[in-house]
Amino acid sequence: MRHGHLIILWLLTDMILFIGLFVLAYFLRVGFIFSTDFPFDRFLTTTLLITPLWLSALISTRTFALMRRQTSIRNGLHIAFCAVIGTALFALTYYFLHGAFFSRLLLVQALLLTWGIIWMWHMLFSHVLHYVLRKTNTFPVLVVGVTRESMRLIDLLQKKKSPLKPVAILDGRGVKERDIHGVPVKGKLNKLEDVLQEDHITHLIQCSDLEQTINLLSACRNKGITYMNLPSLLGIVERDERVDRLEGQPVTIVSPKDKWWKWPFQ
Repeated sequence: MRHGHLIILWLLTDMILFIGLFVLAYFLRVGFIFSTDFPFDRFLTTTLLITPLWLSALISTRTFALMRRQTSIRNGLHIAFCAVIGTALFALTYYFLHGAFFSRLLLVQALLLTWGIIWMWHMLFSHVLHYVLRKTNTFPVLVVGVTRESMRLIDLLQKKKSPLKPVAILDGRGVKERDIHGVPVKGKLNKLEDVLQEDHITHLIQCSDLEQTINLLSACRNKGITYMNLPSLLGIVERDERVDRLEGQPVTIVSPKDKWWKWPFQ
């Protein structure tokens, strides 16, 4: 099964789960009956109307990105943010369509259910996604540079069973090792074009040879390959960097250690 098909399946299951959780919140609040005071058909219609908007908000956070860690707190906060948006959209839409308000406790239940259960579902589905892609449709990765960081990266990708699978290594100066964790070292960068074509490379990760960045980036652009680099390439080794924007311009930021509560405002 291809990556695109799995993403479509993921989106559809999220939509079904979102609707189902709102319906569950309804029955938890009014009891497992169809209330005449709060008609179920109105509730369900409103839920169906706001579901695509909720999903659009979730997509905009890049929650479905291949390299997103679904278990991270940041990802959980993104899902929580979208749960708040979904609940607010439901309240506004129901009010404008039907004019009558309803239980605020129901909104709280829907919010907590959509946050907690959808986050758990994302963690589970990410494992399924990685397993299926690893078995049927991996993304061949070329690693440039033999360094301690690149060795650690290759080991990490293999242990995590990432769909990004290192299949070849090149080094600008040449090394005596023939393989790193079972991934063959195929020589120097003069073999770049051959390796990109023969191994059907989809992703390139640069770990050293900073002076070759322009050439590597140009080759990736010409062949439609995703280019990445490790922060250690630029001498950043503490893993406390982040990519942000300065007046719209992408920049890499390493902030000084400060009070934890200042971090969101730096």
